[in-house]
Amino acid sequence: MITVLGLAGSPRRNGNTEMLLDQALAGAASVGAQAEKIVLGDLEIHPCRHCDGCVETGVCVIKDDMQFLHAKLRAVDRLVLASPLFFMTVTAQTKLAIDRCQALWAEKYLLKVRRTLASDGSLRRGLFLSVGGLRRKDLFDPARATVRAFFATCDMVYADEMLFPGVDNKGAIKEHLTALQDAFAAGCRLAASG
Repeated sequence: MITVLGLAGSPRRNGNTEMLLDQALAGAASVGAQAEKIVLGDLEIHPCRHCDGCVETGVCVIKDDMQFLHAKLRAVDRLVLASPLFFMTVTAQTKLAIDRCQALWAEKYLLKVRRTLASDGSLRRGLFLSVGGLRRKDLFDPARATVRAFFATCDMVYADEMLFPGVDNKGAIKEHLTALQDAFAAGCRLAASG
């Protein structure tokens, strides 16, 4: 069975990106995947100290909830990252978790441990969900670059994205005619084999 992990990166519970995430996970579950959501703001995650403690082992020396999250990221077949934009990039909660994946970077690039295949033999894949209040053409470029690097470190293909400009107020995503349906469909596609 394909496993799908959803990371809710907004500090605001049940906001626009979490609604999109819930729909994507529901879509994944509808096609038989085992879906799980983790709210990053509920975890105790300390900043990366860039101490290089992970260089020889691939294990972070800071003891907090990242050990739990690292285990999930190592094992999961599909990943959905949902974060609104704050100053044109992912939230602090999201970036904190991403930065702490330096241990996974060391594991992959220095220790040569790779996890490119999912449990069904397909490539591991990721989906990025985001909203931003502005309507700039380049609004999502900085966040997209960060998420691509994160997915690559986790041995995930950046398979899909759903990015909604002009969405700021809590619940505003409901005013978009197809956003929640599109997120459900994206979850179905992500969980599909192959």
